[in-house]
Amino acid sequence: MQAFYADHFVLPLPQGHRFPMQKYAMLRERLVSQMPAIELHEALPVTAEELGLVHTPEYIHAVFNGTLSPAAQREIGFPWSPGMAERACRSVGGTLGAARAALKGGCIAANLAGGTHHSHPDRGGGFCVFNDVAVAARQVQLDHAGMPVKSFNRALQVAVVDLDVHQGDGTARIFEKDDSVFTLSLHGAKNFPVRKQTSDCDIELPDGCQDDAYLDALEQGLSCLEQRFEPDLVFYLAGADAHEGDRLGRLAVSDDGMESRDRRVFDWAFQRRVPLVMTMEGGYGHDIESTLRVQTNTYRVALQYWQRWQTLTAGAFNPSMDANSPQPMK
Repeated sequence: MQAFYADHFVLPLPQGHRFPMQKYAMLRERLVSQMPAIELHEALPVTAEELGLVHTPEYIHAVFNGTLSPAAQREIGFPWSPGMAERACRSVGGTLGAARAALKGGCIAANLAGGTHHSHPDRGGGFCVFNDVAVAARQVQLDHAGMPVKSFNRALQVAVVDLDVHQGDGTARIFEKDDSVFTLSLHGAKNFPVRKQTSDCDIELPDGCQDDAYLDALEQGLSCLEQRFEPDLVFYLAGADAHEGDRLGRLAVSDDGMESRDRRVFDWAFQRRVPLVMTMEGGYGHDIESTLRVQTNTYRVALQYWQRWQTLTAGAFNPSMDANSPQPMK
């Protein structure tokens, strides 16, 4: 299973900043020691042209050249630096690399960062500079333009399953009039952002939501997706901030509940033979260990599904196979 990282491109932050930058390198260290079957690649930076598939020229120029206003930097939550711009481009590049790997035949691929879903075409927000999933989705659609997908001559159909505790407002806005992309967001009703956008399917959760209610809501969301859309590629934003140990999440999903969530999403894609790209998104545990535990286990589940997928297809991914033949992984 291929996964992409950029944690050695460090964004300089002031002392005491609440963004847990160190978690990315710590996660990679755990994958190296615990899951050697995951093939790690350094993420390449995306170009201004690739970013321009989603973002305005003015915003791209401001990020690249350090001319973001103080207000724009406050909205993002990061002070501008060359390292901030480099890391943002690498984060998007990781998701694009994973999307291309999944479509090429890997079935499942991942970015150890990414999930920057609060970034809009003309601005960033909520620790998100550029919208990695949106740029990657548009670029792989361009890669596959005019090519038959699942025996149909049409644009690559992309589903975004966003399970960060905060609504993917930037992603919803970017794709609000795009019928080739379906956005599903499962998020806290009273959490950031205050002004929500309209996804194709929004499911709001009350503060303190626990395992059973959360998993029921996920079933509702996946049912909505299945009834309305047939994806050729799924982006799974596997935020760890729905976990009960998160200081910004306001939900109360246990370790077991988070694992059940991950298994359900991978089952959904596995049953339908749809390639899946995973990004890590948010995670702000009171104890960083709780965030790392959740994220490491998400990778463990992903690797199990990737291995089973490889076994069933003898290493040759075939998206036209009968989607009803395999049973969900127990």
